[in-house]
Amino acid sequence: MRRPISLTFGAMALIVSLVMLVAAVREGDAAQEKKAAPQIGRFESRSSVWGKHYPRQYATFMATRKSDRITDMLKKEPALVVLWAGYGFSKDYNAPRGHAYALEDNINTLRTGAPVDGNSGPMPTACWTCKSPDVPRLIAKIGEKDFFTGKWARHGGEIANPIGCADCHDSRTMALTVTREYLKRALDAEGSLKFADVGKEEMRSLVCAQCHSEYYFKKTPWKDASGQDKVAGVVTFPWDNGLSAEAMEAYYDERGFVDWTHKLSRAPMLKAQHPGYETFVTGTHGRNGVTCADCHMPVKSEGGVSFTSHQIGNPLDDMEDTCLSCHDSDPEELKAVVERKRERRDELSRLAMDILARAHLEAAKAWELGATEEEMRPALQDIRHGQWRWDYAVAAHGAFFHAPEEVLRVLGSAIAKAQEARVKLRAILAKYGAGDYEAPDFSTKEKAQALIGLPYGKLVEEKRRFLKGLRQQWIEEAKEKGIFDPASREGIEDKTSYQ
Repeated sequence: MRRPISLTFGAMALIVSLVMLVAAVREGDAAQEKKAAPQIGRFESRSSVWGKHYPRQYATFMATRKSDRITDMLKKEPALVVLWAGYGFSKDYNAPRGHAYALEDNINTLRTGAPVDGNSGPMPTACWTCKSPDVPRLIAKIGEKDFFTGKWARHGGEIANPIGCADCHDSRTMALTVTREYLKRALDAEGSLKFADVGKEEMRSLVCAQCHSEYYFKKTPWKDASGQDKVAGVVTFPWDNGLSAEAMEAYYDERGFVDWTHKLSRAPMLKAQHPGYETFVTGTHGRNGVTCADCHMPVKSEGGVSFTSHQIGNPLDDMEDTCLSCHDSDPEELKAVVERKRERRDELSRLAMDILARAHLEAAKAWELGATEEEMRPALQDIRHGQWRWDYAVAAHGAFFHAPEEVLRVLGSAIAKAQEARVKLRAILAKYGAGDYEAPDFSTKEKAQALIGLPYGKLVEEKRRFLKGLRQQWIEEAKEKGIFDPASREGIEDKTSYQ
């Protein structure tokens, strides 16, 4: 009896040894592959170079080109034109598209104007910040304050590639990494998660947060190498008081910060950018440890290999690998739930937009009739706060799903503030004999832009000249410098709302 037992144990030992040997070989192959892969420059901004080592991830990233539809939000919601009178968004605002289009959309939009050289145009250099991996490359080359100094067109020949691998990964280790220092500063200022304490799981959201967050351009004095005084507009997250709408509102109020003065109402306005991270962390998924990557970059399998999909988009387009990996639910029922959340957000958002637009127009009428600054100040502050809260709730495009309760709460407060402004303005209008004043029609994009005096045709003509002229020079400059990635343009057709 002992001999069979010993043979059995011997066979088991042999099997274990073979398994260990195979595992060792695989680990060796993996280690060799990992060692070979980082033949990538530290600030290599051409994603196709990374794609040679990570073809599956690269192929899925390039699939973001499929999200190419242009949705003109000013045409869809004309009240936006009135809300943003005097600000770039009243010229042109489209729904966001896939990451592959981030750079082209930034260059093509009427908001960035039609510069004729590196010192002209309406926008600052900071408008490049989240559109390209050439940004951290350039910051490493010239310094952060230098990068954030001057006009947007200054870096036209250097910012050549759309969002890509180098925005989120360390080329030497492939680890997720924060490539924008302002996020690190913001986390430390807010305090609940110091950057030094960030782990791998948190990074799966923070690489997104460095761009999908609220920011402003903080005026920062500095001296260049020759000792000349300069002022940089450094991207800064207003998180010192917290991440809520009210906390950031207080931050801006304490500093007297104003994004722009409204052309009609003269209100000192704030423009929310896209506070996706701030709203996400308040919702049930964020509070329960779900990361952005879990839903927007699910794990895929191909040929026995598991990898993370980089076709970042709507999780509802791939529910089998996203929602249903956690939720044992009927996919159509889940979609219906999400749609109801969207409908509720849209209902309150449209109500807030209409009330705010009318408040701006009523304020303009009050100024026209001779109202004083002292009379107008309380109403204008209500407009500022009401519009900021509305914008905070809707500018984070997925917030209706990430944090539905918070979004509806903030929209409710936005409506309340806007109504308070209108009550005060009605009293002022009555005082000046115009208590029955009715706001003019802004029911179409064309009517609204005419109402605010926007020279739309002229802006389009100037933009087209820029795209045929200086823009083409930028491409040639980037090619000469060896930083332009032709693969980033493959299959991309320029689309705009003004074609």
